[in-house]
Amino acid sequence: MSWFSNKQDSVLSIDISSAAVKLLELSKVGTRYRVESYAVSPLPQDAVIDKNIANVNSIADAIKAAVKQSGTKVRQATVAVSGSAVMTKIITLDASLSDDEMEEQIMLEADQYVPYPLDEINFDFEVQGVNENSPDMVDVLLAASRRENVDDRVEALLKAGLKTRIVDVEAFAMENAFSLLSEQFVDSVDGHTFAIADIGATMATLNVLFDRRAVYAREQVFGGKQLTEEIQRRYGLSYEEAGLA
Repeated sequence: MSWFSNKQDSVLSIDISSAAVKLLELSKVGTRYRVESYAVSPLPQDAVIDKNIANVNSIADAIKAAVKQSGTKVRQATVAVSGSAVMTKIITLDASLSDDEMEEQIMLEADQYVPYPLDEINFDFEVQGVNENSPDMVDVLLAASRRENVDDRVEALLKAGLKTRIVDVEAFAMENAFSLLSEQFVDSVDGHTFAIADIGATMATLNVLFDRRAVYAREQVFGGKQLTEEIQRRYGLSYEEAGLA
């Protein structure tokens, strides 16, 4: 799904981390993208724990503050669920099926793919291409997450006065963002492997992409906060002093 349309030429991207809410307003001009506004609003401690929202109201307040700080008038937003909260699987389906028929087929066979009842999850899928071994079948990427992971983010945006346009997966969002920058590194990304490290306040994520596709993702509980605390402990500094060191 495209983020942009003729009716909506700008969109807000909301990144919810353990330490802050970050807002980025993007517009599309021809084939290029432009940053229209940007803002960061800090979160209280424990508003987000292990990338799960623990306090929806705190998140909503931070989003409101970021919107006000940025000065944006856009109210359509996208948000992402962390990779650890999402189950992904490549399945094969009949190539003759329409998107609606594929969705019905997945719902009928959901218990084969997802270890949760259908009414407890949100899922989406994307056709990847013809199956190498069976030309009459297609490989389909299935992504599913517990419903609360999606609902909490949608509720936070709604309380902040925003309408959720897309709920993405962080690893896939990173993949899409990388595709816009990849040509700056090599003449062609085809056949090349890239590693992208995202180091946040409490979590570090490593994404490996091959041939434009995410093939590996790993999260580790370590980030800027732990590093600051280690500097604080080792050198006998206050937390604020360690953060400036």
